[in-house]
Amino acid sequence: MLWIKSLHIVFMVTWFAGFFYLPRLFVYHALATDATGIERFKRMERKLYFGIMTPGAVLTIVSGLWLWLGYGITGGWLYAKLALVAILVAHHLWLGALMRDFQRDRNRHSDVFYRWINEIPALPALVGIVLLVVLKPF
Repeated sequence: MLWIKSLHIVFMVTWFAGFFYLPRLFVYHALATDATGIERFKRMERKLYFGIMTPGAVLTIVSGLWLWLGYGITGGWLYAKLALVAILVAHHLWLGALMRDFQRDRNRHSDVFYRWINEIPALPALVGIVLLVVLKPF
């Protein structure tokens, strides 16, 4: 189970790298004015979302379920963690919808909007999950 736990952490780090980098790409994409740059951002966003972030999310969830089956449900902290993971899945899907808007040249937001979503949604979830797993407060 220690191998699965280690892989779970690696996959989670991969997923969070996407959470922090994809909105940063959106900031630069929203500022881009030249066709070459815009197409480059579309390609980078698509590769990050589908090539790194989504596999990281799926493998994080699968390895987490494996750990859950191996260790069982042991305390309220796990339910709180699962609630935060559900929020992260929703955030992941929302970022995918924003990416699809960019892909179709239908961006409706400014670079300032993307600066706000760059770290604010994911950072509290990351801190919360780590604290819940390490401290197991309830």
